[in-house]
Amino acid sequence: MEDGGVTERRRGSGIGGCINALILALLILAAIAAGFWFLGDSLKKRFLSPDPVTVASSSLQGLREQNRLSTFAARYVAVVTSKQSRLGLTAQKTLIMPGSVRYEVDLSKLKDSDVSWDAGSNTLTVILPPVEVIGPDVDIDQIREYGEGGILMSLTDAEEKLDAANRQAARAELVRQAREPVPMRMARDATRRAVENNFLLPLRAAGLSPTVVVRFADEGDRSNREIWDMSRRPEDVLANRN
Repeated sequence: MEDGGVTERRRGSGIGGCINALILALLILAAIAAGFWFLGDSLKKRFLSPDPVTVASSSLQGLREQNRLSTFAARYVAVVTSKQSRLGLTAQKTLIMPGSVRYEVDLSKLKDSDVSWDAGSNTLTVILPPVEVIGPDVDIDQIREYGEGGILMSLTDAEEKLDAANRQAARAELVRQAREPVPMRMARDATRRAVENNFLLPLRAAGLSPTVVVRFADEGDRSNREIWDMSRRPEDVLANRN
């Protein structure tokens, strides 16, 4: 009886040992499989996944090759008047001059340092040269002139002087209108969208989903909003005290 009891206990210990060995073997196989999976995933990310910096560099080179980018144009009308007084006589002429301007960015000025990649936030930041106003291109066929004081103009060179002064003043007025805050903002926004798509579309085609932020060198970081816009008036603060 005692021998039989001993034999049964030994059999139980043998079965338990086999189970433990099997579990240990499974754990070892799982660890090996995990190691191979991690290695394969690392190799895949390294060799198969696209590098956003490489893709962005290709897009940057493509932009540089365009040399200049023009995404916005506008038409303005200048109305100027010049006056001359001589020999007790007065003459004046009014010039109505329509003209168009283009808003361009010199992409050849883009440097490698103007494009940066933040892997932590998955964000590509592009800093562009300032927008330039090109022109104006005067619509000669649409120019209109109105004058007074024909006697003085017929006796002297007053008309030539008035015409020259009006042309110079009209061109300056067209440029002034073109540089107003509203059209400049519209030109920046149009350029910003074009450049953003130029970088974003290749990145998305490569299977990436980044955020592309485009700003100009002569403007502040758009991510830093004006805190004054959200501030409360002093009287409102005092009214809410206690």
